[in-house]
Amino acid sequence: LRACTLSGLPLIVSTGMATLGEVDQALGLIALALLDPQAHPHREAIADAYASADGRTVLRGAVTVLHCTSEYPAAPETINLRAMDTLAAHTGLPVGLSDHSQGIAVPLAAAARGARVVEKHFTLDCTLPGPDQKASLEPAPFTEMVRGIRTIEQALGSAEKTPGAGEQRTAAVARRSLVAARPIAQGQVLTADDITLKRPGTGLSPFFYWD
Repeated sequence: LRACTLSGLPLIVSTGMATLGEVDQALGLIALALLDPQAHPHREAIADAYASADGRTVLRGAVTVLHCTSEYPAAPETINLRAMDTLAAHTGLPVGLSDHSQGIAVPLAAAARGARVVEKHFTLDCTLPGPDQKASLEPAPFTEMVRGIRTIEQALGSAEKTPGAGEQRTAAVARRSLVAARPIAQGQVLTADDITLKRPGTGLSPFFYWD
């Protein structure tokens, strides 16, 4: 970890088999190396670096943390995608998934939950010998996964809940307005039978019905 940090490259740190305490140790070691490349990395210095505001700041610019279940393949019930949220809240860093499940459902779900990075094993043939093959993707499904993730990135959009321009155009046509259900004489007391709702939605809102 220290040597990788001192390379100056951005780090993608997978947390397979790790507890939160072990994640803290790893991030503390990285923080110490970033803050003082010459510092002796004993445990107290590592803990102090991770606890410091400067340590947290340098980590944010250098590290993405991946949740991971280190089984090959990993069954869906062992993956616990919600742990990505735990890592994000605990570390304050961008998170992602190192995925060892079969198929593309789990990485797509991770992208929808906000994964900034998805790591997936690649193979030319899932039937080849070796421990990783069953958890890998061949070229066609790998391509499908990437396309799906790109679509999800677009679909995530904004957290603001407001109708877009296209929805506003649809609303003008699809919503309804208060209208007379039948001829109404001047001075006539209105009843429920006199009023109905019809498209388009460019007139008086149905919420005025009880007025």
